Amino acid sequence: AAELEYESVLCVKPDVNVYRIPPRTSNRGYRASDWKLDHPDWTGRLRVTSKGKTAYIKLEDKVSGELFAQAPIDQYPGIAVETVADSSRYFVIRIQDGTGRSAFIGIGFTDRGDAFDFNVSLQDHFKWVKQETEISKESQEADTRPKLDLGFKEGQTIKLNIGNMTTKKGGAAKPRVPGSGGLSLLPPPPGGKIAVPPIPPPSSTAIANHVTPPPVLKSSNVSSADILLDLDAPPSASKAPASATTDLWGDFSTASSAVPNQAPQQSNWVQF
Repeated sequence: AAELEYESVLCVKPDVNVYRIPPRTSNRGYRASDWKLDHPDWTGRLRVTSKGKTAYIKLEDKVSGELFAQAPIDQYPGIAVETVADSSRYFVIRIQDGTGRSAFIGIGFTDRGDAFDFNVSLQDHFKWVKQETEISKESQEADTRPKLDLGFKEGQTIKLNIGNMTTKKGGAAKPRVPGSGGLSLLPPPPGGKIAVPPIPPPSSTAIANHVTPPPVLKSSNVSSADILLDLDAPPSASKAPASATTDLWGDFSTASSAVPNQAPQQSNWVQF
């Protein structure tokens, strides 16, 4: 499987400086100020490649492309590539040869942007490696789980109940009544009745101006013919003058005096 994997180039920087670094004496980390930054031990080209899940830092000659040193990286950040404590342009890498021997050397970039590209290329590669590992793990777990059979068995049927389906076969759709503004209005409900507004009660002024004459007592000696003659005869009561309408109590006295031939009042009636 390793022979079928191809090598891809992640980053290429034409200028890189290589330094021999002193051994680390404490756990405080490496410092570029301890190196001879003005006198690099080697100068060439840096190329970052990947083959499968492993990345490689290759130091090559600028002209011939001959390999000077190589640093395989299985994890980043890790012991194979470390940053220094006092600068973002310098790194410490672990180079290895074919015999298994290894050594730590320092590399540095003149431009800060080249150091940034070098760092990002390694981060992106191992981020992809992490995603691939998680995907392969999930696929293996899915293969070991029991599969759920959702297919129909022979002769098995299902029934769908769709609500609000009241349309009859062959029934014509009800026409819509076009309204203003292109909107369709619904017709009024059948058998609807218009409510008649209630009649307001008479005001107190109208009640005060209305005078009800007392009833006329029937005499035993009055014949039915006289009653008919009295119905045909026009009323002889005279209307109250217009000037007296302002006096409400005067209307009661005028109305009582204007009725001729009035029968004597009973004791239960009050004379105004």
